[in-house]
Amino acid sequence: MIFRKATQKDLPTIIKMIADDALGKTRENYQDPLPNEYLEAFENINSDPNQELIVVEHINSDILGTLQLSFIQYLTYQGGIRAQIEAVRIRKDQRGKGIGQKMFEWAIQRAQQKGAHLLQLTTDKKRPEAIKFYEKFGFKATHEGMKLHFDS
Repeated sequence: MIFRKATQKDLPTIIKMIADDALGKTRENYQDPLPNEYLEAFENINSDPNQELIVVEHINSDILGTLQLSFIQYLTYQGGIRAQIEAVRIRKDQRGKGIGQKMFEWAIQRAQQKGAHLLQLTTDKKRPEAIKFYEKFGFKATHEGMKLHFDS
């Protein structure tokens, strides 16, 4: 497997994976061509050195999965860096093959390389199987997350 930064050419495949689950179907707008909002978001992510949108490819260049790592500089922990992993998706026909495990192993190593003192994630409570998966890597539910959604 090859881990690399996503390019704009990868964007339709990434959005299709993000939209291809029960929760994604309710909040994403996958269509061809993609809505401009996705292109703008990609450009913002791609131009920010603290953001890494990653695709995972098979040797034959088929994209198997995607994830986004964000590196957040803050003052606590003596000016520490916190890594955040988001939008982890594996192509539906590739699930159950150990790709997610390899993706998380890579993400943990990448966060350590960047000097992060922790890697965090949020997951919807409606995804109990995902929570069990994350716990296998040592993730613990140490805080209660809260969100304030704004109407668009």
